[in-house]
Amino acid sequence: MAPAAVKVYGWAMSPFVARALLCLEEAGVEYELVPMSRQAGDHLQPDFLARNPFAQVPVLEDGDLTLFESRAIARHVLRKHKPELLVGDGSGSPEAAAMVDVWLEVEAHQHHAPTAAIMVQCILAPLLGGARDQAVIDENVPKLKKVLEVYEARLSKSRYLAGESVSLADLSHFPMLRYFMDTEYAALVEELPHVKAWWEELKARPAARKVTEFMPVDFGLRKKAEQ
Repeated sequence: MAPAAVKVYGWAMSPFVARALLCLEEAGVEYELVPMSRQAGDHLQPDFLARNPFAQVPVLEDGDLTLFESRAIARHVLRKHKPELLVGDGSGSPEAAAMVDVWLEVEAHQHHAPTAAIMVQCILAPLLGGARDQAVIDENVPKLKKVLEVYEARLSKSRYLAGESVSLADLSHFPMLRYFMDTEYAALVEELPHVKAWWEELKARPAARKVTEFMPVDFGLRKKAEQ
């Protein structure tokens, strides 16, 4: 069998790598996930730094093209293979595409930071042998609650964030929420009926179910500790 033309470098449990994989799965693109180990410092090796000088995953190789930054990778994959996911109402109009861009920016600049902060303190910090910082959680819970209330208002008017069709604006939320929903603060989502319905629909997508298989809630750290 010929090697896949598309390669993704990284550890699949990373929400950033998962964002790239989710878009590849949604687009039906064959790819090879090149395994790497953060603990072994694979991302600091010269061959990887030649692909991404910032030493971060994921990196995507698509033929002669090498990309880093997960949201840029996601846009590239969908622009090339499933461009309808870059517009929110299926029309392909500049206005529809602009709405996708708006909610992608919201995800990146409003939703991501508080969601990640809570997840890191609730899940990652204990797994890494540290104590969670409740002050960080307490600071970010009201921030996330406020953001999700905006989402609730938006989703009460349209099925998805950018319109009546699912788009990258929705999909981009999945990887971090996959972990967040395993914290005791999942009620922030569950208590908002439209946000909850949106999340339930996102996680039920075949591509999301496939990527979830690569994303154990313990980030694979418990297994390593037991070895």
